[in-house]
Amino acid sequence: MVKKEVDCRGLACPQPVLNTRKALEEITAGQVIVTVDNAVARENVTMFASNAGYPVQVAEKEGNFVITITKGEAPEKAPDNAAKPVAQSTGEARPLIYFFTSNLLGQGAPELGMTLMKSLCTTLAETDPPPDKLIFLNTGVFLTCTNSPVLQYLQKMAERGTDIISCGTCLEYYRIKDSLQVGRISNMYEINEALRGPGKVITVP
Repeated sequence: MVKKEVDCRGLACPQPVLNTRKALEEITAGQVIVTVDNAVARENVTMFASNAGYPVQVAEKEGNFVITITKGEAPEKAPDNAAKPVAQSTGEARPLIYFFTSNLLGQGAPELGMTLMKSLCTTLAETDPPPDKLIFLNTGVFLTCTNSPVLQYLQKMAERGTDIISCGTCLEYYRIKDSLQVGRISNMYEINEALRGPGKVITVP
């Protein structure tokens, strides 16, 4: 039996799940053994594998959690309460647009908001297919400029075909127009047309 070991100790969410998914994709059948060092990562990896229909075993060893995921020729049927994708009722899938209005995710401690933003952008960069468009407004434009903590993930999405646009008025207001590192400068007319168009818009407040 093929056994693939994945060491995810010290990795922040969502990297353990992303690394686990990649390892499962690389084998036809066998076991993926994932080592994590905290309960949150243990629960995230376990839930991911269970929802995908794979048998999971968890053991604690020397302060770490060892998660054994068994993959057969085809995954078992996922449980009835597993998350399922929502199919479009008719026609082609709608373009997926993420609308960033801040450089932080959620309200509260700025450090937590930035950590969550990194986690979201890391996840989006690994999503297949990636979002069709990312729109950055207000302080969100700091994410597309020099010293952005998520710049590498935005660049990865751009390389995969994601259209990344930043509000020109916002860049000028914060005097960072010359610092733009990824995507292109746009205007409120184009942004409004994208938001009111046929795409599915997900606002990131």
